[in-house]
Amino acid sequence: MIVDRQGRQFRNLRISLTSACNYACTYCVPNGKRLIAAQDELSANAMARGVAYLIEAAGIERLRITGGEPLVSPKLESFMGQVGQMGLADISLTTNGQLLARKLPLLIDANIRRLNVSLDTLDPVAFRTIARGGDLVTVLDGMTQASAVGIKIKVNMVPLRGANLDQVMPMLDYCLERGYELRFIELMRMGHLASDSNGFVQQFVSLQQLLTLIGEQYEYLQADAPVDATAVRYQIPGKGFFGVIANESVPFCRTCSRLRLSSTGWLHGCLSSSNRHYVGDLLDKPRHEALPALQRLLVKALGDKQEVAFSGGATVMKIIGG
Repeated sequence: MIVDRQGRQFRNLRISLTSACNYACTYCVPNGKRLIAAQDELSANAMARGVAYLIEAAGIERLRITGGEPLVSPKLESFMGQVGQMGLADISLTTNGQLLARKLPLLIDANIRRLNVSLDTLDPVAFRTIARGGDLVTVLDGMTQASAVGIKIKVNMVPLRGANLDQVMPMLDYCLERGYELRFIELMRMGHLASDSNGFVQQFVSLQQLLTLIGEQYEYLQADAPVDATAVRYQIPGKGFFGVIANESVPFCRTCSRLRLSSTGWLHGCLSSSNRHYVGDLLDKPRHEALPALQRLLVKALGDKQEVAFSGGATVMKIIGG
């Protein structure tokens, strides 16, 4: 068992299946170019072995598949078929939803019961401006189809001043009416925003600003959440729930249990650290050789975690997923 002095350990693995994406969202890709798969991305088999080794070496219990956009990856079916046999307590997936309806049969067969859909607006024009790709109607239809077959949906929205702040209430109403749980995500000081403090400040919307806006229409109560949850969760009685992942306002570093594996074989113990640890070469080794070396790297990765609060980092979110 690998535990740090604050009692933190890795329990949740987020694996970026590919760095490719069919969007080029403004807060992720400043140059507007769609992302392609890296030449040195791991195979589906290697990534599945990585998950298996991390379950044993770190005690991983829950897996979230991210990207880029995981639904564009040709590795998706093979990878999910393998990790589905590993006895994990939960496997979920984060997607922009553009290919959701098309890939839904695959997700059902893989027993995916939870999806996080990244969606920042219900305005078709603003959608194209922010995402720089895709089609809003197709995304909404995919969510409807997924919900109809019993998949639980959370919607991730990044509120941006000057871009979609007017969409906070329409998005909340839309999600409450359909039983989706909306998660507002405070803008993070990552990638190009880590060095552009003016750009960050101009766009940033805080937890308190969101609650003030929501409080003008609804009464809400703070709800229970797991001890290592990233979101502060609220209930609107008789309506449903929403949450705020308040990286800046209410840091959750003290209880963070997340570990990230990139599509090119790098472990990231903390989004706020530029440290990373290469494990790609270990995934071709037999278990008895790989596990001791992997455990040593996991100790380093756990040591990368911030003591108190997220302080920003040069790591680009598009490389390691959400």
